[in-house]
Amino acid sequence: MNKENEKLLREYDVKKLLVKLSLPAIAGMAINALYNFVDTLFVARSAGELAIGGLAFAFPIQMIVLAIGLMIGIGAASVFSRAFGRRDYKKMEDAVNTALRIDIILAAIFTVLTFIFIDDLLVFFGATQENIGYAYDYLSIILIGLIPQSLSMVLNNLTRAEGRSKVAMYSLMIAAGANIILDPIFIFGFGLGVQGAAIATVIAQFIGLGFILYKSLDKDSNLKIKLDRWLHIDFQTIKEIIVVGFPTFLRNSLGAFLAIIIYKLINKYGGSEPGIYISIYGVINRIINFVFLPSFGIVQGMVPIVGFNFGAQNIKRMKDTIIYATKIILVYFVFGFLFIQILAPYIFELFSENSDPIFISYGTYAFRIMSYGFLLVGFQIIVSAVFQALGYPIRAMIITLSRQVMFFIPLVYLLTYYLSDMKGIWFAFAAADILSGLVSIVLLIFEMRSINHMTFAPTIA
Repeated sequence: MNKENEKLLREYDVKKLLVKLSLPAIAGMAINALYNFVDTLFVARSAGELAIGGLAFAFPIQMIVLAIGLMIGIGAASVFSRAFGRRDYKKMEDAVNTALRIDIILAAIFTVLTFIFIDDLLVFFGATQENIGYAYDYLSIILIGLIPQSLSMVLNNLTRAEGRSKVAMYSLMIAAGANIILDPIFIFGFGLGVQGAAIATVIAQFIGLGFILYKSLDKDSNLKIKLDRWLHIDFQTIKEIIVVGFPTFLRNSLGAFLAIIIYKLINKYGGSEPGIYISIYGVINRIINFVFLPSFGIVQGMVPIVGFNFGAQNIKRMKDTIIYATKIILVYFVFGFLFIQILAPYIFELFSENSDPIFISYGTYAFRIMSYGFLLVGFQIIVSAVFQALGYPIRAMIITLSRQVMFFIPLVYLLTYYLSDMKGIWFAFAAADILSGLVSIVLLIFEMRSINHMTFAPTIA
């Protein structure tokens, strides 16, 4: 077992440690978001604004696979971190190997089912004649890369949990760099357009998986991957992983479900040409990922510290980490809000092949409204991550549901009906983020008070 990583998590100054673990994750997440940004930009420049809508219809499928990978990865990282803190090396090994096996099974099943029902799914999502061709061309290829994408997420989370955040960062950087290099080659060089973007993404995902798997098998790794006995699965560990990671799955899979709701509402209120508004939402989604993913890097740096010190029963160190991470997240989202308010029109100009005035003006209007939710959404991200790190999946699930189910779904139907306009969608996003942020503030205050009285590690609940 690598004692240096254990000492780092147990003794290193928490502020410096949070920065040390978060910066590589932030860099990796930012680069990952950048290649999604560039991917969409190249497609827009090669095939026009409507092609962005085609990519948008692949989003629900990609979100569900992302949800599977993050559920297994974050759940396994939480189990691994707490076992690492109490030096339970057998449990650490079970967490790693069980996570990889169950992830392959779930991702493979989902990929096969999507291949079989791809046409029906695109129609159900709300694809129209003007963008369904783009959607099919992109999704039919991107499905090939879903398993390596999901496995990479699992290994990245486990690698961060053992304290090797730079390795996780390099994995994301390599995959993103490969995608950015390959995009113009396949999109413009071979003239493949949307299909070229999908091919470049799939190749990059295999490259990223190859790197992180290679590093996870080297002598410096605590992961102890067993390539034999693939049919041996620890079902108790599966239960712990899924119970802890399920709120993450719920949050991200709900994102796919909400996207479908939004597409249908846009088709209803978008007039005779809803495709342009679906493309606007597609751009907003990409930019939100660009803004949000670095914040997830911060909490991914926080989770192993909190989980390890919870397992080691070092309450003060755990609490200091949570407070410091919260401050960073809040400041970060203030800058995110200002970024959107100032640069929204320039962003939509960048994605417009022919400077479409509706695309630019309405996109700017919608994005500025949505960004007001950024001012409080950071609390929801922090509190959900804290509960997962401590092994409290039910509490994390409540936070997840508050934003997407309890607030957004009722609000989006109420506001679009009352306003008889798509602007209800954008106001619903902002209101849901603000309301869930307020709920999270209350829960964070309560949890910080409760942490002061913790003297033992709880069971999964």
